[in-house]
Amino acid sequence: MASQSFDLIVIGAGPGGYVAAIRGAQLGLKVAVVEREHMGGICLNWGCIPTKALLRSSEVFHLMHRAKEFGLSAEKIDYDIDAVVKRSRGVAKQLSGGVAHLLKKNKVTAIMGEATIPAKGKVTVKTEEGSEELTAKHIVLATGARARELPGLEADGDLVWTYKHALMPPRMPKKLLVIGSGAIGIEFASFYNTLGADTTVVEVMDRVLPVEDAEISAFAKKQFEKQGMTIMEKSTVKKLDRAKGKVTAHIERGGKTETLEFDTVISAVGIVGNTEGLGLEKLGVEVDRTHVVVDEYCRTKVDGLYAIGDIAGAPWLAHKASHEGVMVAELIAGGHPHPVRPESIAGCTYCHPQVASVGLTEAKAKEAGYDIKVGRFPFIGNGKAIALGEPEGMVKTVFDAKTGELLGAHMVGAEVTELIQGYVVGRQLETTEEDLMNTVFPHPTLSEMMHESVLDAYGRAIHF
Repeated sequence: MASQSFDLIVIGAGPGGYVAAIRGAQLGLKVAVVEREHMGGICLNWGCIPTKALLRSSEVFHLMHRAKEFGLSAEKIDYDIDAVVKRSRGVAKQLSGGVAHLLKKNKVTAIMGEATIPAKGKVTVKTEEGSEELTAKHIVLATGARARELPGLEADGDLVWTYKHALMPPRMPKKLLVIGSGAIGIEFASFYNTLGADTTVVEVMDRVLPVEDAEISAFAKKQFEKQGMTIMEKSTVKKLDRAKGKVTAHIERGGKTETLEFDTVISAVGIVGNTEGLGLEKLGVEVDRTHVVVDEYCRTKVDGLYAIGDIAGAPWLAHKASHEGVMVAELIAGGHPHPVRPESIAGCTYCHPQVASVGLTEAKAKEAGYDIKVGRFPFIGNGKAIALGEPEGMVKTVFDAKTGELLGAHMVGAEVTELIQGYVVGRQLETTEEDLMNTVFPHPTLSEMMHESVLDAYGRAIHF
């Protein structure tokens, strides 16, 4: 078949790939995007979006149980897990269709199939109809990642689940073990625990949500335990014995092994980059522990070949992938974009309570040699939080004592995933404590706690 030529070919149509393709097209490039499974990638179909839909259902369910506190009455509160999942799938489908529409609107050629790169500037796509040859001066790898499987803990879809099974559960777990307490693990633990599963979380590190500030982790853990979760830190699941309808987990903690029985296990122990089958080794692309090695502009060592998003390493976040997609498209079109700075990217976890952060933790700031000032403000001191019936939470800010630079911000509590962006903008604008102190925050809002936390770092908090 005759080969088609493009200015830019993007492999993968997740939040990195489809955004790179659209931005490239907006800048006048002739663009093709190749996707083997779903438009919108994991994020839209099996990740960020459907999990938020599930968590919203469990949040409403949780609130229904609290009706009396708000002067309301709700009788015979119940849920239908199939209907909850159906809503979540509907949300994902709507957005996936939206991506296809956006690509079409921007005149991006979308090809469904499996891509390989036989040589520099060439892409072969295996489609249902056969195979297509494409050429382009610039190729962007945006193939994403998948769940890491540990030997002996492999998913079977029945007793042991990955995130995909957990999003479309064959049944509601009664006694659930979640292995791994990063964002994915803790969100599923939160969802199933709220719906009544007896939930245990095992974390190999010394605390849950190990990338977060230690104080925030400790606060979140207390809340999870209050909700009935069992949290096992510094613990490793050594093996799983599977029998009909039950799994016996051998869990090692402090040199001792104990066995506990569950009916369902969710494995959330990290991710592995989708680097196989692309022909990267032959091209001379450097791959380190399943991730493509790139410079600050996402360029690989091979001229004209870029890698963005999860395949290019941490932080494994959709918004990082999208931003890199825009940056790379602008670079290819001859622009001079700023590189994406990982320390200015916020992380959000939608468990109950929510967790959000940007920049350095207190420990990391000290490690980096900064002399720091730290401020805190609790939700219990905020009028809006009390009116919402959400008095559990805190906002913490870390400043450079010498320059007043905002080094990091860490939050736990209601709606903090929306609040964090205030600090993200502040960091982007290179704000100091003085700017933040002089900013007028509207009342009554949760955002006022952000102001008070800054004031507290300098011994000026008013309401606490």
